[in-house]
Amino acid sequence: MTRNGKTRIVIGMSGGVDSSTAAALLVEQGYDVIGVTLKLWKQDCFSASQDLFKCCGSRAAADVRTVCDHLGIPFHLIDEAEEFQTLVIHHFAAEYKAGRTPNPCILCNEHLKFGTLLRRADELGAQFVATGHYARIELPSSVLSPSDGARSKDEGRVLLKRGRDLRKDQSYFLFSLRQEQLSRALFPLGDQTKSETRDAARHRKLKTAEQQESMEICFVPGNDYRSFLQKAGLAQKHRGEIVNLHGQVLGHHNGIEFYTIGQRKGLGLSSPKPLYVLELDAEKNRVVVGDDSSLGRDEFTVDRCNWIPFADPPPSIEVTVKIRYNHPGTPATVTPQAGGRARVKLHEPQRAITPGQAAVFYQDDLVVGGGWITR
Repeated sequence: MTRNGKTRIVIGMSGGVDSSTAAALLVEQGYDVIGVTLKLWKQDCFSASQDLFKCCGSRAAADVRTVCDHLGIPFHLIDEAEEFQTLVIHHFAAEYKAGRTPNPCILCNEHLKFGTLLRRADELGAQFVATGHYARIELPSSVLSPSDGARSKDEGRVLLKRGRDLRKDQSYFLFSLRQEQLSRALFPLGDQTKSETRDAARHRKLKTAEQQESMEICFVPGNDYRSFLQKAGLAQKHRGEIVNLHGQVLGHHNGIEFYTIGQRKGLGLSSPKPLYVLELDAEKNRVVVGDDSSLGRDEFTVDRCNWIPFADPPPSIEVTVKIRYNHPGTPATVTPQAGGRARVKLHEPQRAITPGQAAVFYQDDLVVGGGWITR
């Protein structure tokens, strides 16, 4: 397989400026490009009065078709609503019910954009799948010899790196991709800034050039996950206790799935000091609260680890870890353990380390790997 000439590429298109511009760049580079939009919802998530720029919105699909026509490439709308419901939505609800705070975008990338879409690419005779993510791929031929043992890499592995525009870098959402997925991934915008992408779209007169990006979960209207869970019949109110660290009952809640670690507002408690959610105990149906000083932690465990530069990680790795997407990152020592787990020791305590979120490990711009934060 080659990455030039008329190599066929399927590009996942959401109706936004990023994927539209990525498609345009691939066409100009001489690839045989096919635009694909995954229909991820059985019907539009939003009423006609709301913005339908979402992966499940009809307007987004219409915009993608217009862009593909403008670029002279085929367009396919593929219904993956059932798989999305099973792999992403049901998991989303189950995690909240278990007292964890999920990150559905990572699962969508792993199971749909680089799972289902890769299988569709095979059916369409395409060697690669491209997206509009701001991240970079480094192929085995350009892997340099390591300078120290902690950064040793296995020969022939595909590496994942941050996007050049650190303000838009989306490598966090891609940490769980395996070698077979990374080896077939293309990120045309990895070396660009967002402003350059926007300018490129304007220059090429793409319909989506001025499309505003959404920072919300694509299937949650108004970014109100609590309302979504209830309206979708995925969670219902159920009474439980709100307790302090000593087990003293301070009040009652309507379901642990409607709370997140670090939450302060909406607790319905009276206290001389601000109280924050410290823990969600699904087994006892309890919300544990305390003051701000109790939110800090300097150690936690992750499971379902994925290691990108090596098949078997070294005994100890010095990294910068991000405990959520918008976290700036903090130095840590990671100790891999059996069963795909790892212990993370932070050099400085961090607030609101949240079970269910991804902890992603970096060395400079290299994504070393990551895992899911456990209790």
